[in-house]
Amino acid sequence: MSNQEMNKREFLKQGLAATSAITCSPFMSLAGEPDEKLWKWSKEGLYWSATPRGSKCLICPNECIIKEGEAGLCHNRINHNGVLYSVAYGNPCAVNIDPIEKKPFNHFLPGSRAYSIGTAGCNLACMNCQNWTISQTSPKETRNYDLMPDKLIEQTIANNCQSVAYTYSEPISFYEYTFDSAKLAREQGIKNVLVTAGYINEEPLRNLCKYIDAARVDLKSFSNDIYMKLSAGSLQPVLNTLKILAEQGVWLEIINLIVPEWTDDPEMIKRMCNWLAKNGLANYPLHFDRFHPEYKLTQLSATPIAILVKAREIAIAEGIKYVYIGNVPGLDAQNTWCPKCHDLVIERRGFSVLQRNLIKGCCTKCGEKIPGVWE
Repeated sequence: MSNQEMNKREFLKQGLAATSAITCSPFMSLAGEPDEKLWKWSKEGLYWSATPRGSKCLICPNECIIKEGEAGLCHNRINHNGVLYSVAYGNPCAVNIDPIEKKPFNHFLPGSRAYSIGTAGCNLACMNCQNWTISQTSPKETRNYDLMPDKLIEQTIANNCQSVAYTYSEPISFYEYTFDSAKLAREQGIKNVLVTAGYINEEPLRNLCKYIDAARVDLKSFSNDIYMKLSAGSLQPVLNTLKILAEQGVWLEIINLIVPEWTDDPEMIKRMCNWLAKNGLANYPLHFDRFHPEYKLTQLSATPIAILVKAREIAIAEGIKYVYIGNVPGLDAQNTWCPKCHDLVIERRGFSVLQRNLIKGCCTKCGEKIPGVWE
């Protein structure tokens, strides 16, 4: 075994920095030899159709019609000889072992570890994206790891991780890799968690739900106009995703990043929370996250903490039972409190769990059932 291969394996075992990343050549056969036909890290798309104008992708609401030799808006679906392929298969550019709280999940296996992977590409184009250097480019432009689904599950088990997290960019854009990996993980008793913007069509979502245990969904705004201007998407498909995930029994946690001048209107926050409560989502955690200047919005200031506190108060008044504030260390709003007796159920500091006052998912003081996946 070469030193390079040993270094790569050591990285995958430890989940450390990408010092041993491999740079993918444009075209490779499965044997690693040059091939003029197809890239090694390619797989035919699961949802597409042929049209006179090109291959139409049916994974997400963008429904790109992709001409021969070109790529879709997510940067990782190509038309090759009239067939739609994903070029983000088994080649993540980000691999780490993370605490589940980093995703963030507050009601899903607290204190556990997730083997976290992400490829380049995203089907949205958020102006505030924290990972824009990988989300707004193609897998052919990043330094990647050769980590096919079977190897991914081997590494997850070897590193004693309880789940695989599909994260960092957008797992919907590397759908085939997510789907096949999640199916293998389920067979091995490993949980699957999706960190997503939820911008996906109904049929592929329902199929993926068969293997997903939890999803953290970014609800970026409650205005369709703001969705388009801020993220190049639309609101209704995300609302549909939230309802389908809950219907399919996938544990759900919702993130609303409060961006000054964009998503900080109290009336819009109230309408959003009212919709969540009326659509049976009041028992799922809602996280209000603090914005920090990123990417194309560096001219803005960070979200004032007072606005985050006000948003939490609005959510609770509208009937949301578990409301958190993220990206602000030290607040009590990072902890879980019993909605009945108001006793402390889970105390957190950063991504660490300091204490758990739960027995079989119930508050130890009053016995109130706390919704979540605890074991």
